[in-house]
Amino acid sequence: MSYKQSIKRRDFLGKAGSAVAGTLLASPIISTKSKANNTVKQRLALVGTGIRGSTFWGKRIVDNYSDLVEFVGLCDINPGRLEFVKKYMGVECPAFTDFEQMMTSVNPDILIVTTVDATHHEFIIKGLRMGADVITEKPLTTDEEKLAGILQAERDTGRKLIVGFNYRYAPLVTQIKELLANKRVGQITSVDFHWYLNTYHGASYFRRWHGLRDRGGTLLVHKATHHFDLLNWWIDSEPVEVFAYGELEHYGVNNPFRGGKCRDCPYKKQCKFHWDITNDKFLMDLYVANEQYDGYIRDSCLWRPEIDIYDKMAVQIKYANEVQVSYSLTTYSPYEGWRVAFNGFDGRIDSWEDIPWRREEKVNQAELHAQEMSQEEQEAGTNYDEIMVMDNFGDYHLHKVLHTGGGHGGGDQRLQDKIFRNPDMSDPLRHAAGSRDGAMSILIGIAARKSIEEGRVVKITELTDLKPDIIRP
Repeated sequence: MSYKQSIKRRDFLGKAGSAVAGTLLASPIISTKSKANNTVKQRLALVGTGIRGSTFWGKRIVDNYSDLVEFVGLCDINPGRLEFVKKYMGVECPAFTDFEQMMTSVNPDILIVTTVDATHHEFIIKGLRMGADVITEKPLTTDEEKLAGILQAERDTGRKLIVGFNYRYAPLVTQIKELLANKRVGQITSVDFHWYLNTYHGASYFRRWHGLRDRGGTLLVHKATHHFDLLNWWIDSEPVEVFAYGELEHYGVNNPFRGGKCRDCPYKKQCKFHWDITNDKFLMDLYVANEQYDGYIRDSCLWRPEIDIYDKMAVQIKYANEVQVSYSLTTYSPYEGWRVAFNGFDGRIDSWEDIPWRREEKVNQAELHAQEMSQEEQEAGTNYDEIMVMDNFGDYHLHKVLHTGGGHGGGDQRLQDKIFRNPDMSDPLRHAAGSRDGAMSILIGIAARKSIEEGRVVKITELTDLKPDIIRP
């Protein structure tokens, strides 16, 4: 969803009702009864028709779950984008620019929130109080005051709230979770987790609204909420205190020239980060064709002076079970990937994804099996992710995890299957994420942001009335 300060949010929200009180549990939204009775479909409404809303939480649901659910309303402040997305998704439901009008008119069972991060709380709270269960895109929200309102609304209403943490469902991270749950290297004492965004993906955050902290809460909240949630889930405990460093030293004002938007920039030939949105018909139709309605520019200059988020971040986290974490996020790496290591009393677990030299090593290893391999055989021989387990005073063991396609390492489909198709399926590793999971992930990012601003350790209990538990509740 795109935003411009001159648009009156009051007109979009209707009167937002005060926020105050939750079950905090990850419960299935689609009941067994309605799932079994295919004559009754769950009624969905979507607020925020940007790329994530229109694709993953929009057309993908229409294409894969129309036997179980149906969209009864779409909402956005941009009427042009609304009409495009309605056609793109292939739905006949009404479209609204007023949120409260949509809710009272169509009375959805489930509201899906995919607006700009800083407004998530408004729609979550209003949706819960108007009688809907809510699915929200991560992050849950962007600061502790908004979080308090969400949790109070959930408590008051007894409605269900699910946070879309799709990365938990990926086969690689699931296998890591299984090894940790089985105490494969004994008690875990510390974790090193480093995430690398490349010069395409990392830069894209600074072109968009995410480059402004009052919209996305910085990448410590918007992006790292994924990573902090994985840590909380893997470690199976909750954070108690955070210390962090962060700087904006690459993007924003840190360049001798800047333009307005990439497509008509006078520095196209000079700028290594120039990106031509006109080559992407979908983005042209979704965003550029509708700029007139809300003024949102999808290909803004990533050197613009108003950018005020960090482009490098380092965070230290202490957990209630005494595990210590060192985390970093880089936004201008030559490659996209991550590395994680778990240090235990009895050994160490290492894993990684999309590290280029490791990919080359796998190709070379595959070629050892035959001098003349077909391309298909070579791909089959390298189509796996890796987990290395090394025992103290022992040997190492390489676990190969079959690599699956799809978004977020194959997690996207598994998340939606759990929500819409098989809500009552067994969940022994507790993949499903509720509001407490969403809260604990963003609280690390919020605490890190406050730590950078104030130069001190920040305790989680300063930010919330949720008491961190030694073992995740």
